[in-house]
Amino acid sequence: MLSLIGQPAPDFNATAVMPDNTFNDRFRFHEYLGGSYGILFFWPLDFTFVCPTEIIAFNHRLEDFQKKSVKVVGVSVDSAYTHLAWKNTPVDGGGIGNVRFPVVSDLTKGISRSYGVLLNESIALRGTFLIDRSGIIRHLVVNDLPLGRNIDEAIRMVDSLQFFEQNGDVCPAGWNKGDAAIKATESGIREYLKAHAKAL
Repeated sequence: MLSLIGQPAPDFNATAVMPDNTFNDRFRFHEYLGGSYGILFFWPLDFTFVCPTEIIAFNHRLEDFQKKSVKVVGVSVDSAYTHLAWKNTPVDGGGIGNVRFPVVSDLTKGISRSYGVLLNESIALRGTFLIDRSGIIRHLVVNDLPLGRNIDEAIRMVDSLQFFEQNGDVCPAGWNKGDAAIKATESGIREYLKAHAKAL
């Protein structure tokens, strides 16, 4: 899985439930990204427990991603019909409501397998992949089934990547937008540590 870092994100064609609840039977991932940044995330199964909290959290932060030119796409091994039924289930009834990003059906499990998150040939682990504008995977994190992911951390990693691309400076531990960064030189790390080591 770690070998995917720095590699092109595997493309795929699949059926997706789009934000307007129509089915796109020919959803093509790279075509949808169209040169934007991407967050591709996987969850184990619809109508479960941790999963709706993560999907709703992504939806609540969708404008934050969009302002950074990031397109969000979700994937699980459920059918498109199950995805639609879950979207049509009210949040207070255990559903996800009308989330505003594509949710992709991976019935063949080929997408999960290509991203290295397929568990026991049955369901996907909680994988999140940050993809740059060239279609390259720049960050990934995978959680076990009972451990919900932090969507704000996904936003932080987008900020880190975009800061590096724009400035060339590298981002230290716990870096947030607006914080000091590091010149990638010997003198740069010495200066950074002199000023910030105690706060790390």
